[in-house]
Amino acid sequence: MSLSCRFGTLAISSILFSLIAGCSGPPPPIRPNLPPSESDLVLLKTTAALCDRKPEVLKKVPPKTFTASPWGSGQELLYPAAHSPSHADESYFFDEDGMLVGAIFMFPSGLDLEPYPVLRQTLLVLKPQLEFYLNVSQLATKANMDSSAIFDTGDEKTTVEYLVTGSREHMTLLAASFTIDPYVRLFSPYRREFLDRLRQPVGGKSGMKIESQGSEDKEPFASLQQFARGQTAQLAYCKDKDYDIAADAYQKSITSGFANKVWMAEAHHRLGVSLDAKGQFAKAKAEMLQSLAIRPNVPEVMNNLGTVHNKLGEKAAAMSLFEKAVILRPNYAMARYNLAEAYEPTNPKRALAEYETFLALVEGIPEEEGRIARVKERLKVLKKP
Repeated sequence: MSLSCRFGTLAISSILFSLIAGCSGPPPPIRPNLPPSESDLVLLKTTAALCDRKPEVLKKVPPKTFTASPWGSGQELLYPAAHSPSHADESYFFDEDGMLVGAIFMFPSGLDLEPYPVLRQTLLVLKPQLEFYLNVSQLATKANMDSSAIFDTGDEKTTVEYLVTGSREHMTLLAASFTIDPYVRLFSPYRREFLDRLRQPVGGKSGMKIESQGSEDKEPFASLQQFARGQTAQLAYCKDKDYDIAADAYQKSITSGFANKVWMAEAHHRLGVSLDAKGQFAKAKAEMLQSLAIRPNVPEVMNNLGTVHNKLGEKAAAMSLFEKAVILRPNYAMARYNLAEAYEPTNPKRALAEYETFLALVEGIPEEEGRIARVKERLKVLKKP
């Protein structure tokens, strides 16, 4: 049984990093395993939970207290501070399938964190992800621009980011965002549209606007949104995997287009992986070939295309791709495993060497225990006189 590349969870500061590094590349940076807050300022948990469906969220809030507006192919529900339990302008963002994928709470007047010791302690042990100056007109203690910082934490599937102003001794919260990891770049409090909400809050006066401040996407929003939707479904960020949604999302991201060929190539690749899982091998092959045409010599794509060739009965093509994958990345364990299986019927000696290399590469990895046991059984058979 050939193995496709298994995309791990993306607890990352940049989705593009995962596209370039690939599944067997250097692991993404690990965030400290700190809670947003176990005992105070729980925020999002007071109203909804990530991955909730919109009808479930609507049951938790008073009727006629929100404003709905489009958010790409999805929808944003805004609960103004006058009605929200957190006394923030709360925005909930749903994908086109009606699932809550992110939220951001804005405090234009600032929330003094002195009464929230758990959150303050969490922020004190984190290093700022970004530091900059920001003017917010409604902040009671602000006469001029003050230093601000963004901190992030979270777990293996979600990210929480805090935008804080003031000194480390006296912190004031301006915004908090919560998201499942595939959408993380769309919910940074440093995005220009969110900074503008602080400068011009709901029903408030505008603060100083600095045109160059705040991040903006170089890729089309629709493409990034659909790519994130595809990841969420393909990698089971919310319950079970759904390859129908994943394939639909990746196809839509390709149709919207990417400026960067890395994004476009990876969208074709992941569409191919989804189609493979759906049993549509010929279509999966075509998408992976398109990925390699855009961005050649990517070991993960070669390995996955090799598994598709195997399923189509194209054994020689599969073996050639596995060979190329391990030449490009000698420590690519999954390709070594696939190559060993491919060689076993005709070249047991080479298969033996590849299986032993695989074992050396995955030693001590708990997720590989089942495969390690299978390889050890194959080695016993291959070593028999």
